[in-house]
Amino acid sequence: MTASMGVGMGFLAFLVIGGISGACAWGFYPGAKSRQKGLQKLLTVGFIGFLAAFAASYLGQYTKFFQSGQMLEWLCAIIVSCLAGCLYAVVSRRSI
Repeated sequence: MTASMGVGMGFLAFLVIGGISGACAWGFYPGAKSRQKGLQKLLTVGFIGFLAAFAASYLGQYTKFFQSGQMLEWLCAIIVSCLAGCLYAVVSRRSI
């Protein structure tokens, strides 16, 4: 039960971390006016941030760079999700 609870809490934590950092990146680098509505774009960058945080955690554990729950895992997840949000904002700015 403890292991499944840790996986669920990690999922929720990455959802929150990725969503917040993606939304912050979208706010700091809003890009050009696009056809997407504001809420849809916010959800898109939040989802991209979540996927980036989850992938950073998974790849770091897979390569044995860190273990689950370590501070380095959280730091990598935050940095990668911020970079993914900034990259999305830059790409969306140029795609118009």
